[in-house]
Amino acid sequence: MANVTHLSASISLPSVIASPLSAIPIPSLFFKATESGSWLYTSLAVAASLLVLEQSVYRYKKAHLPGSTWTIPIIGKFADSLHPSLDKYKKQWASGALSAVSVFNIFIVMASTNEYAIKIFNSPTFATPALVHSAKQILMPDNWVFLTGKIHVEYRKVLNQLFTRKSLGIYVTIQDIICRRHYTKWLEEAKKTDSTMPIMFPVREMNMDTSLRVFCGPHIPDHAAQEINDKYWLITRALELVNFPLAIPGTKVYKAIQARKIAHKWLELAAKNSKISMAAGNEPECMLDAWNREMASPGYKGRTDFSDREMAMVVFSFLFASQDAMSSGLIYGFQHLADHPEFLVRVREEQYRVRGAHLDKPMTLDMLDEMPFLRTFVKESLRVMPPVTMVPYRCNKPFKLSENYTVPVGSLVIPSIFPSLHDPAVYPEPEKLNPDRWADPNGLANSHPRNYLVFGSGPHKCIGVEYALMNMAICLANAAVLMNWDHQLTSESDDTEMIATIFPKDGCILKLAPREKA
Repeated sequence: MANVTHLSASISLPSVIASPLSAIPIPSLFFKATESGSWLYTSLAVAASLLVLEQSVYRYKKAHLPGSTWTIPIIGKFADSLHPSLDKYKKQWASGALSAVSVFNIFIVMASTNEYAIKIFNSPTFATPALVHSAKQILMPDNWVFLTGKIHVEYRKVLNQLFTRKSLGIYVTIQDIICRRHYTKWLEEAKKTDSTMPIMFPVREMNMDTSLRVFCGPHIPDHAAQEINDKYWLITRALELVNFPLAIPGTKVYKAIQARKIAHKWLELAAKNSKISMAAGNEPECMLDAWNREMASPGYKGRTDFSDREMAMVVFSFLFASQDAMSSGLIYGFQHLADHPEFLVRVREEQYRVRGAHLDKPMTLDMLDEMPFLRTFVKESLRVMPPVTMVPYRCNKPFKLSENYTVPVGSLVIPSIFPSLHDPAVYPEPEKLNPDRWADPNGLANSHPRNYLVFGSGPHKCIGVEYALMNMAICLANAAVLMNWDHQLTSESDDTEMIATIFPKDGCILKLAPREKA
C-alpha cells in the first residue's frame, strides 16, 4: 500500500493524460499495485509464521534442557559446527547431563553422563546408530552398521569369527610387515631432509595400506589400493559431525560419495576374487578369505549368501573405523610416548626382554601376550585421547531417557564417550596419562569397565576391539625399537582438530632418526 500511495501522490492528472500511462485506467493500475503488495505481505506473513513455528517446535522439543533459548532460523548452530573443538564440546557436556542444540532443523540431544550413554548404547529398540548426518549417504543406508534386529545378528554371527585369535594370527604378520616397510620409508625421507615432519598423513597412509592388505590381501591390485588411499581423505572430511546436508556437486558429501563409488568397485572385485580363491582350496591370506572359509566350514550355521556388494560394504565400514579411529589413536600414541619418555623407556625395555637380539623376528600373538606394559599404555593413551568422542544415534520412537525428559522421534541423541573416560571418580587425575592405573586387575579403573567406552557398548559395540589394540601395539612396539623421535612442540600441539575423529591440530610434528640395535 505504501507504493500505491506514493504513486498516486506523485502523478498529477495532466501528466497522466499526456503520458503513455494514460492508456492504463487508474483503477486497473491501483488494483495491480494492491495485488502486488498483497502477495508481498502474504509472503512475509507465511515466512514469519514458519519462523515462529520453527522456534516453537524447537522450544517444545527442548523443554527444560540446557541450551539456547532460541535457535538461529534454519541453520541453527551450523556456524558453530564449522569449527568444532573439544573445548566447545566440554562446555556443552558441562551444561548438563542432557542438553540440546539444533542444526538445520535437526534436533540434537547431547548426553554427557555414563548412565545416559550406556542407556542409549543399549536401547536398539529406541535408537540406532546414525554416526553423522551424512553417514548413510556415504556408507549407504543398507550398510550393516545401520541394521538392527535379526539381520544385524546374522551379520555379527559370521563377522565375530573374523576377530578370533585364529583370525588375528593371520593379520598380525601382515600388520608387522607393513608397518616396518613404512617406517623404513619414513626414515629414508627424514634422512634426505634432515628436518621434522607432521606424521598425520604418513600414519594415515600406513593404516590404509595395512587395512586394505589385512582385509583384502592379494585380491586387490596395488594401483587400486593406492587409488582408494588417495581418495579416502575426501570421505573423512565429509564425516564431520555436521556438514552441509545436500549432496550437490562441489560439497564435501558429494565428493565423498564419488570416492566411495571408486572404493566399492575395487572392494567388490576383492570379494569376488576371494570367493574364487577359497573355492579353489587355497589357504586364507586375509579377512575376506577368513570370511569365505568360515561360511564353508561344517559347523557354521549362519548366512552363506552374502553378495560381493554386501561384503564390500562391510569392508568399507571396517575401513572407516580403522582408517580414522586407528590413525587418531596411533598418532596420539606417538605423541604420548614422545612427551613421556619414562614410558617410552619402559616400552623399549619390554621389547628387548621379549625379543632379545632378534628385533627382525616377525611379531606373533604369543609375543604380544608377553608385553603387558605395552598393552596398558595403549589402553591408557586411548582413554586420555579417545579417537571418537561421541557416537550419534537416531531415535526411531519417543525415547524416555529420564523421568522428566523424552527424546522426540526423529531426533539425534548422542551418547558422549569423552566424559565417561575422564570421570575423576573412576580415573583419579583423569587428564594425566598413567598406564599403571590398569596394572591391578582389581584396581579402580578395571573395576568400572562400563566407563571404558572407547569402543562403545551394547549390540553395536565395535567388533574389532582386539584388532585395533593389536595394530596399535605392533606399530608402537616396532617404532620403539627401530626409531628415535622427538616431538616438536607448537602452540597447536595440545589443541585438537575434530574431523571424523580427533587429531593434534599441528599434525604431531616429529623429528625421526634410526635407532641403533641394542
